[in-house]
Amino acid sequence: MCSKKVIISACLLGQNCRYDGKTKKVNEVLEAFKDYEIIPFCPEAPLFGTPRERINVIHVDGKNRIITDETNKDVTQLLEDEINTFVKQNLHVDVIVLKSKSPSCGFGTTPILNCEKEIIKYGNGIAAEIFLVTYADINIKDEYLNI
Repeated sequence: MCSKKVIISACLLGQNCRYDGKTKKVNEVLEAFKDYEIIPFCPEAPLFGTPRERINVIHVDGKNRIITDETNKDVTQLLEDEINTFVKQNLHVDVIVLKSKSPSCGFGTTPILNCEKEIIKYGNGIAAEIFLVTYADINIKDEYLNI
């Protein structure tokens, strides 16, 4: 018998992989998916280490780009490549739980900034955008489990 699989943002699982070296562990998420095979996901930590410079979603020339907060480096392509590699290794999943407000994982809750770093709207992080296309038939939620 095959178990159901869930992709969960690694910080929600208790991994210290956030930009500030901390975690955002949510016991309710662990409890809700205790009978699933859990696949941890964090595209930022393998690329940039932990702790690391913050990143933001910046709307530039009609497109959302991922830009580092202090050095203003565009890391969009690096993250897209990392996320797409992860997806190819995890094609068959049943549910996805992502960290709200994250520039990578936010699902409708990520601040989208203008070039002056002012919030212009809320949208999806870069991974959430890719997941919406790749896992079109999969239920995607945030840690509040109510989306």
